Amino acid sequence: MKKEIKIPDIAENVEKGLIAGVLVSEGDKVSKDQPLVEIETDKATTDIPSDYDGVIKEVKVSQGDEVSVNQVIMIIEVKEADSGSEDEETNKESSAQKKQEEDKTDEQDQDKKTHEKDKPAIHEQKSSEEVQQEEVPASPSVRRLARELSVDITQVQGSGPGGRITKEDIESYSEKGSISPKQVKTELPDFSKWGPVSKEKMNNIRRVTAQSLSQAWQTVPHVTQFDEADITKLEQFRKKHLEKIEKKGGKLTVTSLLLKIVGFALQKFPQFNASIDMNNQEIIYKHYYNIGVAADTEQGLLVPVVRDVNKKSLAELSVELSELAKKARNKELSLDEMQGGNFTISNLGGIGGTGFTPIVYAPQVAILGVSRSKYQPVLVDEEFEKRMVIPLSLSYDHRLIDGADAARFLRWICDVIEDPYAMLF
Repeated sequence: MKKEIKIPDIAENVEKGLIAGVLVSEGDKVSKDQPLVEIETDKATTDIPSDYDGVIKEVKVSQGDEVSVNQVIMIIEVKEADSGSEDEETNKESSAQKKQEEDKTDEQDQDKKTHEKDKPAIHEQKSSEEVQQEEVPASPSVRRLARELSVDITQVQGSGPGGRITKEDIESYSEKGSISPKQVKTELPDFSKWGPVSKEKMNNIRRVTAQSLSQAWQTVPHVTQFDEADITKLEQFRKKHLEKIEKKGGKLTVTSLLLKIVGFALQKFPQFNASIDMNNQEIIYKHYYNIGVAADTEQGLLVPVVRDVNKKSLAELSVELSELAKKARNKELSLDEMQGGNFTISNLGGIGGTGFTPIVYAPQVAILGVSRSKYQPVLVDEEFEKRMVIPLSLSYDHRLIDGADAARFLRWICDVIEDPYAMLF
């Protein structure tokens, strides 16, 4: 019996991806849970396994193809016995669904009787429920985005197949009212009129980054606070303990030190470890401390998350950060390793620059930017000394964080950098 292999629901908010590799060919015998393709989606690469034991009869995708959830990618020939359990399960689900429909019919009959008794009171409630249950062609992640942006999804005109509402439709409606991205396009001039040009498709990571950062910039009122810290003592501290950390398999870097320092800062300033829910007019304080670290890779910008930084030693943080950086370079990060961050550190010091304004990764409310340190004269005990100074920039969501709070938060981080032994006590 022939069965279809489809792209499953991989993770929340993930609907599309690119085929990074096809691992089997037509005629290959495969076993259940054996990887069939590699798919690059939402800044990570993962395997799609087989649901059955059998023989591959048809491969419907090639490397580089864009695929969607529930799209058929292969046809597999399986034994009758292997499909029997699935048919039985399908029958069970069908019976259960039928039972639910019968129960629903009984409930509706009962509601109708009650409705006749108290028609004025119930009519308004039933009408409201009917509106809420109105079927709209949109995925759960699109519905959630609509709620986050306070968009009435029933008023949005879908631009997808069959009128399906996309994320772009929701974002465009939120920004412009009711115009979909299919209707509003940025018309570019023909650049080839002035000289030779070339084109290449955005990879999945670049496309997702562009969309998410555009949305963050449109929804979060950004403000950036700048400061500088004398990093001379911290650099001495780092060099002193470098060899000890290396023996444990890690690398003691400025970033791993900042992970520890920021972990303390988030505990002292809880509004920076929070998210804002404008729909319900609530502030969500998180009592765990997960920090994302932006990584520059050949694929594009990746942000693996280091969890529970408050519970880990410098050695543990250094080892974990080294492992995550290696995974990012080798395209081995899982989706789970890139989710759940409360705050982000973006260190461009290894590349250069004197300062920059990083964009907040919503629904986070702040991000710390780190630029290249340099030697400069600093007044110490009424005398100028040659000291190493590092520029820092803190971008934050002004809906939740006031300027004075941001200045205190960043200054506290600078104070600890300037006296690193204080964090040990």
